[in-house]
Amino acid sequence: MTETSGPLVVVTGMTGAGRSTAAKELEDLGYYVVDNLPPSLLRDVVRLVDESRGTSQPIAVVVDVRSGSFFQSLRANLAAGATGRDATLVFLEATDEVLVRRQEAARRPHPLQGSGRLLDGLERERSVLADLRGDADLVIDTTSLNVHQLTERIAEAFGSADTTSLRIRVLSFGFKYGIPVDADFVADMRFLPNPFWIPELRDGTGRDEEVADYVKSRDGAAEFLDGYVPVLAGVAEGYLREGKRFMRVAIGCTGGKHRSVAMTEEIVRRLVDQGFQATATHRDLGRE
Repeated sequence: MTETSGPLVVVTGMTGAGRSTAAKELEDLGYYVVDNLPPSLLRDVVRLVDESRGTSQPIAVVVDVRSGSFFQSLRANLAAGATGRDATLVFLEATDEVLVRRQEAARRPHPLQGSGRLLDGLERERSVLADLRGDADLVIDTTSLNVHQLTERIAEAFGSADTTSLRIRVLSFGFKYGIPVDADFVADMRFLPNPFWIPELRDGTGRDEEVADYVKSRDGAAEFLDGYVPVLAGVAEGYLREGKRFMRVAIGCTGGKHRSVAMTEEIVRRLVDQGFQATATHRDLGRE
């Protein structure tokens, strides 16, 4: 059966209008992103991605006036059937006043400014991009949009139910091996009795029913779960509103074998029951 070709999104527009933000969001949505691509290489990039990742891999490229003379070839390279994919041209713009303020805040000159004013560079850029703006499938005016609102617009246009939902990874770990440096939240399960000191439970792990039942039945375990999971759920909703797509929660105990594993599995179960896309990972299980 022939594999369906994935989408091709070409992002262009005014300097300071949010191309980098749009590219980052597309990357989070699963797109293979190439920044500052000379348009003449567009078909080569699509061919290489098709060969290495499969034709279903979504691709996004960012093209701007830094491409110089290559820029004029973009329209020809986006002609129907030129890449073998359905292409969507996204044009980002904003008012001169806002673009000037953003460029001055970034302390960067405009690529077409030369020895003139920043406004001169913007005027030249608008002239160069005028035809492309007319060809655009989607024009987004970012004048009154903040970063989070722009990512929402991109997600609405190009995301799917899978890519726009928050993905929560709950990681069990042992403090003796170090705290995960990429965790958004860290919780310590060493307030619970350690099954290691129960001879019949010592060789088991938090994935075993007997060990899990023991851990979750200890004083304070249920209270912790009943209080902590709603906090995580509330934060997850906030992350999603702010455009974040990933959340990392670390649950620790001494060795990462019993208590943290059992509580991680239970936290994930409760989050999944509430409709979140949550998975469990046990970093240190098996190290002892």
